[in-house]
Amino acid sequence: MRARYGIPLKITAGLTATAAVGVAYAAGIEARSFRLRRVTVPVLPRGMRDLRVLQVSDIHMVSGQRKKRAWLQSLAGLRPDFVVNTGDNLSDTDAVPEVLDALGPLMEFPGVYVFGSNDYYGPRLRNPALYLLEKVQGRHGLNGNPPVVGAIHNPWEDLRDAFDAAGWVNLTNARGRLKLPQAELAFTGLDDPHIKRDRYDKVAGGPDAGADFTVGVVHAPYLRSLDAFTADGYELILAGHTHGGQLCIPFYGALVTNCDLDTDRVKGLSTHTVDDRTSYLHVSAGCGTNRFTPVRFACPPEATLLTLTARA
Repeated sequence: MRARYGIPLKITAGLTATAAVGVAYAAGIEARSFRLRRVTVPVLPRGMRDLRVLQVSDIHMVSGQRKKRAWLQSLAGLRPDFVVNTGDNLSDTDAVPEVLDALGPLMEFPGVYVFGSNDYYGPRLRNPALYLLEKVQGRHGLNGNPPVVGAIHNPWEDLRDAFDAAGWVNLTNARGRLKLPQAELAFTGLDDPHIKRDRYDKVAGGPDAGADFTVGVVHAPYLRSLDAFTADGYELILAGHTHGGQLCIPFYGALVTNCDLDTDRVKGLSTHTVDDRTSYLHVSAGCGTNRFTPVRFACPPEATLLTLTARA
C-alpha cells in the first residue's frame, strides 16, 4: 500500500530517470564539448598593434583523455602571439607526460605560466555540497579551512622544468618579460591564493615602466589578489580556477566560484574596481574537471583567445 503522503512511484521513477540522463549528459557530452571563447579587450597603449593571447587553464589532465589532448594540440592552429597558462594542469599523478604532449605544439610559442593547487597536490573525493556550504560560511580552500592532512603530492617539478625548457616564463610570485616582434611585454604573477601561496609583497610596485604593457596573472581570482593588482595600476588580470561554476543552472548561471569572487564574474571578461582604478579581469572557465567529479552542466569546457587592442 502506498503511504498517504508519500511521493507516487511514477514521479519518483521519473525524477530518478531525469537525474540519470542529466548526469550522463554532463559527464559524457558536455564535459567533452570543448569550446573556444573569443574576447576583445581595449587595453593597449594607443598606436600599439593588436596582440592575440591564448589562455589555457584548469586542464586537470587524467591519463587516457585523448580527446582533450587532441583539442589542446589543435589550438596551436590559432597562431597566438603568446600563451598564458593559469594553472591546475593535473588531476592525476601520472599525467605529466600527457599534459606535455597536449601542450607541446603550444610550447612552440612564447608563454608564461602560474600553478594552481592541483598542480601541487592530487585531488580528493569530496561532497559537492561542501562548495555551497563553504560559500555561505565564507571559507574556501585553505582560506579559513584547516590545513590539508595526507595530501597526495604531484610531480609538479617535472612540469615546471619542461615549461622552463620550452622558454615559458615562470611567474610564481615573480615578474617576467616576453620580447615579441611587435612589443616587449611584462608580467607579474602570483602563486595560488587558494592554498595561501600568494606573496604579493614580493612583486608589488605596479606595472613595469620599461615594457610596452604589463599583465597580472594568478590562478585563483581571490579578491585580495585582484585588489592588489588593480590598486597597483594593472589594466588586465588573467585568472582561472572557477571552472565557470562547473554545474550551472540554465538561464541563471553559476552557484559557486570556489573562492570569494562573486558569481556574476565567474567566467569571461568583466572589470574590477578599487577606489578610482579599474582593471579588466578575464576568468577562464577552463577545460577540465577534478577527476572525481568529471561533469559539467550549462558550462562547457573552454580556452580563450583574447585579442588585445589599443584603447580608444
